[in-house]
Amino acid sequence: MKFSLFIHMERYADKSYQTLFQELCELVQIAEAGGFDKVWIGEHHGMQYTASPSPLQQLAYLAAKTERIRLGAGTFVAPFWNPLRLAGEAAQLDVISNGRLEFGIARGAYQYEFDRLTPGLKSSEGGKALREMVPAIRALWQGDYAHDGEVYQFPTSTSVPRPVQPMPPMWIAARDPNSHDFAVANGCNVMVTALMKGDEEVADLASKFDTACANHPEMSRPELMLLRHTYLHEGSDPEGWRVGAEGLQLFYRHFMGWFKNEEPVVDGYMPPASKESVADNPEFSLESLRRNMMVGTPEEVVSRLKGYEELGITEYSFWSDNTLSFEEKKRSLELFIREVVPHFS
Repeated sequence: MKFSLFIHMERYADKSYQTLFQELCELVQIAEAGGFDKVWIGEHHGMQYTASPSPLQQLAYLAAKTERIRLGAGTFVAPFWNPLRLAGEAAQLDVISNGRLEFGIARGAYQYEFDRLTPGLKSSEGGKALREMVPAIRALWQGDYAHDGEVYQFPTSTSVPRPVQPMPPMWIAARDPNSHDFAVANGCNVMVTALMKGDEEVADLASKFDTACANHPEMSRPELMLLRHTYLHEGSDPEGWRVGAEGLQLFYRHFMGWFKNEEPVVDGYMPPASKESVADNPEFSLESLRRNMMVGTPEEVVSRLKGYEELGITEYSFWSDNTLSFEEKKRSLELFIREVVPHFS
């Protein structure tokens, strides 16, 4: 099993963006020194709690500050892009990094973003752009290509520059069976997240992936990456998990606020869902968050990761976003590297 770091600049108060980015870079450098294979940064617009309008800018900077770790966009939101522009800009990152690009793409999730970048388009309809984008990007990376689709139309064009890699790895964020099937049929790796749900959801996602692979025996089996909020505490502190669970409860109250999209947004801040509004939702209890997220001692985490490995998951992504301080994030990551990673060398 490989490991990766999934990270954003989380902003909840007046901490400067410069400081947040310096902290992000330090965590990435710690991950590289600790043997992590990749770093992933997503694309979000106008949202302080995931301040990341351009993963390419951040990854290009990190290319100069790192030596080995692979640089993943996790993920580009397909409906927000023109294929020719995305092909060229992503290929330029591959050139800058000497062939370390990992290209992740998704249909998008937050209606708030769609209302501002693609007015009139429902977030649930973003899959049309995704399905056209994947073959178009690959064709543009290889040479001249014209496209006449339902979403995109352009005359003969090519990616300038071309990527250093003959074909950078492409990843698709998938949940439903159709997404898994499309990814496998098109030779793409798959990234999944169970969000607030437990390991039964992880098993279900792995089963959907297995079914897609079985339906396409003509294709080589792709990689399967699981993204999971991760917080480690020392075994000597039996109550140490509460810090992580409380931080993640606040994170998912923010997530719920943005996903429901019912409150006014001021300066990129949306009020999190109140504790009262989620009190009847068992997934928001601290005990449920401890059980469902990767929250625990190194021994507990190793045991669960071994189970994921048996499900066929080939990469585990340490999701660092959790509303906690930089110091807590750094301590947890270093503990993971020191006491978990060696079990999977």
